[in-house]
Amino acid sequence: MPPIIDIENLGLDAGGHLLVKHGLLAVPPGGELRVVGNSAGWDAQLSAWCRNQGHPVRLSEQDGRTVAYITSGAAQTGRWRGAMHTGHADAKLADAVAEQAQTNWGLAARGATVEAGSPAMNFRLNQKIDVWADSAADLYAQAVAAQWNPDEAIDWSTPFGLPDVVEDAVVQVLTYMIENEEAALIVPARFLGQLHPHFREVQAVLAIQVADEARHIEVFTRRLRMKGREPALSTAGGQASLKTLLDEPDFSVAGFLLSVLGEGTFVSLLNFLHAHAPDPVTRQIARLAARDEARHVAFGMAHLMSRIKQEPEFLTRLANAVQSRNDALSGTSGLNEEVFDALILLAAGEFTPKAIASGYVRVQQLMLDMAEGRQARLEKLGFAREVSQRLSSLHTRNFM
Repeated sequence: MPPIIDIENLGLDAGGHLLVKHGLLAVPPGGELRVVGNSAGWDAQLSAWCRNQGHPVRLSEQDGRTVAYITSGAAQTGRWRGAMHTGHADAKLADAVAEQAQTNWGLAARGATVEAGSPAMNFRLNQKIDVWADSAADLYAQAVAAQWNPDEAIDWSTPFGLPDVVEDAVVQVLTYMIENEEAALIVPARFLGQLHPHFREVQAVLAIQVADEARHIEVFTRRLRMKGREPALSTAGGQASLKTLLDEPDFSVAGFLLSVLGEGTFVSLLNFLHAHAPDPVTRQIARLAARDEARHVAFGMAHLMSRIKQEPEFLTRLANAVQSRNDALSGTSGLNEEVFDALILLAAGEFTPKAIASGYVRVQQLMLDMAEGRQARLEKLGFAREVSQRLSSLHTRNFM
């Protein structure tokens, strides 16, 4: 005897269909469900609903009441009519990630049953190997926990005064850092709109990186203007270097050049500023920004290690990208000379011959630390030591 539900005085157009739909969940394809009701016209409404949902239905009289016999549609494998596609690599695995995201999954949550006829959405980055990092979810969770509010994390009211020449040096370095952080914001933002939402952990990481960079630009600008200054010099060579990052179309190559090489080098620069900045506000900003940038580097490394593990020959493509970028920038001036001089002055602490000599040595050590850091990351990715040394030496003189 098929199961029966009584919708009583509830009309199908007033929510009765929910009771019927729930009842059908317990009925296998081809099985029957009996429905009775009392509201006016319920049987006609039910017949129309069943036709729309793909369930055959017949009506008969039984003990003076109309009884609807609904056959669960044989093609009804999901909860929704026409549901034919799932967003799983393996529907038996919870939250499984596909090797390739399908266009007809669109914006649906991963694992959702997607109704047939949903519009195709062409996200260029739809291959797992091109974007994935197993640690993406953990890195996002770390980033969320480490977010900081500039108004609370930085003591902007701390009194300090610097000689004009020192304040000018701070402004020049921050001017340089702002344009570099703009590039570090735009690159992930550009790929974010091309990434299939199926890879939501990577989507979240890129989104929070964009937020990090926006915050860095804000605090660098606030510090720059604290003493009434305007931004200083931006050079053609610096802009040309950053443009190569914006022009790179490949997600992995762009992440390699930006995060592994550029932002990795910037972590060294920020740590240097934390150690040698002449005022407490700049030191606080440098410390907080360095912590954020280290996470960006971690994601870039995790993604590339995942890709290289599956595609070892990709190392050659990365090496070629470094060489091509070096060739493209061979006619440019490299690091803004004003920035280099400003770093020496900040490391010196005062404007005397002895102090300047000391500052120069510290900046040379910074350059060495940057090169050794790049080399270590390159070796971790799988490059031989000699190749890592050569590629590190080819990295843009503009640091980023």
